[in-house]
Amino acid sequence: MSAKTDLEEIYQLLLRWIKQYTGADLGQEIRKGTPLRASKALIELTSGYILDEKEVLGKVFEEKGSDLVYETVEFYSLCEHHLLPFYGKIHIAYIPSKSVVGLSKLAKLVEMYSRRLQIQERLTNQVADALWFNEDLRPKAVFVMVEGKHLCMMMRGIKKERTVTITTATRGLPDKVEKFEEKVLRIIKREKKHDKKD
Repeated sequence: MSAKTDLEEIYQLLLRWIKQYTGADLGQEIRKGTPLRASKALIELTSGYILDEKEVLGKVFEEKGSDLVYETVEFYSLCEHHLLPFYGKIHIAYIPSKSVVGLSKLAKLVEMYSRRLQIQERLTNQVADALWFNEDLRPKAVFVMVEGKHLCMMMRGIKKERTVTITTATRGLPDKVEKFEEKVLRIIKREKKHDKKD
């Protein structure tokens, strides 16, 4: 049996349980169409497992003139504890040594790790480590900050809608890291002011 067929059966069982437990009158379209759509969605939302960071980051380009590369990427992921979404922004910065990766590769790296069952702390470290340990890139320092909103806290449990969780990961030599972090945080602050104006 395929993974999609297995998932369809699980979703059909879930719908039967909902009907039995709540007495809800689930329409025919929900009973017939939802298991297939939901299984396709879950397969897509966990598709990051079949990729690896070396493949995603791909070729590097020689570039000696830049002292900082910075990018902000939106992300959407699934919490591994409740299978509910969490989403937000990932701020990525690194100091190149002799090479840089294409800017689209950073977005693809975020996509790969966020399309897995995740916790925010692990996601933050995975993105940082993928850059720091890349043998072709060899950056002098890496800084990653993730700002996440978790539906497991917003729509269930404590139900705190305005909660934002911030996690950071820094890689690099101590003499490089402190000033580097300060510089990146200033960039993030300016970026947020600009977003508010827009």
